Amino acid sequence: MTVPQPDVSVIIGAYEAMPYLVECLKSVEAQTIGPGRMEVIAVDDGSTDGTGEYLEEFAARVAIPVTVIRQQNSGGPSGPRNVGLGRATGRFVFFLDADDRLGPEALERMVAAADRNGTDVVLGRVEGVNRSAPKSMWGKSLDRTDVYSSNIKFTLSAQKLFRRELLSRHGMRFDESLWTGEDALFTMEAYLRADGVSVVADYTCYYLVGRTDGKHVTKSGGYELRFDSARALMGLITALVPAGHRRDVLMLRPFLITLLPQFGPVFLKDSEKVRRHKLELAKPLMDAHWTPEVARRVKVNERLRLHLVAEQRLDLLVEIIEFVRAKKQAAALLERRRSRVYLAYPHFRERTAGIPDWVYLAETREAQVFPGYRESRSLTRRVWRRARRMMTPTGGGAAAA
Repeated sequence: MTVPQPDVSVIIGAYEAMPYLVECLKSVEAQTIGPGRMEVIAVDDGSTDGTGEYLEEFAARVAIPVTVIRQQNSGGPSGPRNVGLGRATGRFVFFLDADDRLGPEALERMVAAADRNGTDVVLGRVEGVNRSAPKSMWGKSLDRTDVYSSNIKFTLSAQKLFRRELLSRHGMRFDESLWTGEDALFTMEAYLRADGVSVVADYTCYYLVGRTDGKHVTKSGGYELRFDSARALMGLITALVPAGHRRDVLMLRPFLITLLPQFGPVFLKDSEKVRRHKLELAKPLMDAHWTPEVARRVKVNERLRLHLVAEQRLDLLVEIIEFVRAKKQAAALLERRRSRVYLAYPHFRERTAGIPDWVYLAETREAQVFPGYRESRSLTRRVWRRARRMMTPTGGGAAAA
């Protein structure tokens, strides 16, 4: 008798996951999609806390087909996910972290969304438990969207529903050489290669649980790993997306989410040696990918910091970070018949600093909050055309715009 293909393979990579694994597996067993439409591939990555034994007990008692694989510790989440993906037989796969849990209707709703819309990736609403979770992409459910016209680029964790045929066709696996950001690389590639993405925003599909034992993977690893992650993601975007508007939109993600936090308040706690090393690691990334088209899409305080990183201006960068950390409000200066708003963060129009005016120019969305502002796109475009001419390969230029 032929066993019907499951709709979804739930892949769980588990390492030292007790007692969180108990609630995780309860949420799997409670899925309304039913045991006949799913399978579980659980990979114990060398745990010593009873994780492997609990997985085997679960497999023995539930109606869901469960495969338990026990292996020596691989050192990261990519290895177990790849092993699980190699054993999956479902039409779709869903990567579930062993310390998180699913909403009861999660798999049923996501599989239905994929089948109804013919999409290859489905995002289900995420809610944080004792930790923060992404929010900007859950405004409304979307039958079909893409990575360019929505905020899905700001959630690149692996906890999505993926059509397995898409992954097989492109030979997609998690990069086991990366110790952080491997899920961002995998998910971004899936977004780019997918025939449509659906968003389930009206039901909490996934509960992102903050561990109290300090073992959550995203909290581990040195700063160098963040630069490795940014380099890999920028490289993927460059390889798959031609230069132009679409690439600029996607580059916002690694600049804002991966690079910029390294030049936030944490930078003030770094030693002089670490500060200089961070600038050194950032330089080739800024040289290759920091352009006026990317710069104009970020807020002034973000642009100013990244500009100083591009220019390797450690002396000025520390002062700007201190200003931002103190939550001070930069004065607004309206010019050119109130059609331009400059935010006068430190060193604005200081000849000795040599920071060009365009770095301080508020784009329309940021400028609209200031009374008296009148939008003039032609004047704004003129500023950015001049910025484009001024910027050197290192992203800089000392003259004022």
